[in-house]
Amino acid sequence: MSQVMEKKTPFTPAATHESAYEKDWSPLGRTWLDELRKSALERFLEVGFPNRRMEAWRFTDPARIARIPFRYAGDEAPTDAVAAGVRQFTFGHDAASELVFVNGHFHPQLSTLGKLPRGVKVGTLAEAFENDRARVEQHLARHALVEQNPFVALNTAFLRHGAYVHLSRGTSLDGPIHLLFLFTSSEESAAAHPRVLILAEDNVEATLVETYAGAGLHEGRAPYFTNAVTEIVCGVDCRIDHCKLQQEALSAFHVATMQVTLGRQTRFVSHAASRRGRFTRNEQNVVMAGQYADATLNGLVCIDGAQHVDNHTLLDHATPNCASHELYKHVLGGRATGVFKGKILVRPDAQKTDSKQTSKALLLSDEAQMHSQPALEIYADDVKCTHGSTIGPVDEEMVFYLRSRGISLEASRHLLTYAFAADVTRRIRVEPVRRRLEDFMAQQHGLPQDLRITDLGAHDEVARNS
Repeated sequence: MSQVMEKKTPFTPAATHESAYEKDWSPLGRTWLDELRKSALERFLEVGFPNRRMEAWRFTDPARIARIPFRYAGDEAPTDAVAAGVRQFTFGHDAASELVFVNGHFHPQLSTLGKLPRGVKVGTLAEAFENDRARVEQHLARHALVEQNPFVALNTAFLRHGAYVHLSRGTSLDGPIHLLFLFTSSEESAAAHPRVLILAEDNVEATLVETYAGAGLHEGRAPYFTNAVTEIVCGVDCRIDHCKLQQEALSAFHVATMQVTLGRQTRFVSHAASRRGRFTRNEQNVVMAGQYADATLNGLVCIDGAQHVDNHTLLDHATPNCASHELYKHVLGGRATGVFKGKILVRPDAQKTDSKQTSKALLLSDEAQMHSQPALEIYADDVKCTHGSTIGPVDEEMVFYLRSRGISLEASRHLLTYAFAADVTRRIRVEPVRRRLEDFMAQQHGLPQDLRITDLGAHDEVARNS
């Protein structure tokens, strides 16, 4: 794509968008916010969309997004169909708090704030900018940088609605905070740019879930585009679990960036699952900024047809004595394509680093493709780092093992595929997330109820060999 074509973006703000901004944001501090969005837009227009000549985009073509004239998704009153979509994806009483965004716009009547402990703030960025302005200015767009990612610049340029979570020192939550971003049926191609800012002070224990889903969308409808950015900042001695469920409609384009900064002795565990969507690109970057920080990134991709999912991860060991663990599994059927590019970066001062990275892909058809690029970049000499990658079909020896015990050929293959994915899902501590993923896998592979792995202890051999 030429530079001229890149600058002719369909996302340039129109006057109607500017008037919408005026209504949605408080006049307090407009100068700072307007300047932030203006500089982000200028950055995007300067660099344009990335292209496949760039190494980071070699296997993923962003021109597929640039060619479609997406309009900015408008705010609409919730209909019965929207309410039904929310019921389909809500956590209900399993969530400590649940914010619902429809087509990128916050809907308080569909949300449930719940009874939160003192010191926990859950709401919109617009409210936070009025009530917690100094803290928002300190962190918003300070971690996910517009200079490093054109899609972050695009998101920041259209920064309008978003979620804000602030967890004060010593906070502990029993249930998860659920952020639900729902796209509903529309006859035109539309785009939304969700933004999430999560701030955890010292000694915080909490679970957060982001769900991106499509509801009431028939497969022949116009495509839509979700461009999400999440910034998570953790203090000292925190325990944070984060889950992301991507189950958009098959017509969806989904691009997401998550930037995480960890303080001393903080443990961060992430589970990211991609199930649907035409085109998905996820970037997860974790900086271990304090000693003895510990990061775990687990990912699961289950796609078929002509779907495409690209996962890029960065584990940045910036200080000594930190550990990281990464496991990504891909299940690819039909003509689906998967990309995994994971990088472990060990900076010069990060001695005593302990890091392990594993990528595994299961190809269910001859047409499915997987591109795996695990990488180590090490500038310290006292480290322990390993990485590995495997790609292949279902193990025929394991199929024979199961068939010898009376299980049919088709059921054997389905069971092995389910066990392969369950190696990730069983690590998820958030019950509604784990249950949904396991039910999806069982339904997708047509397993009878008595063959579902609800207690994996009896199937450890199958899981280990997958």
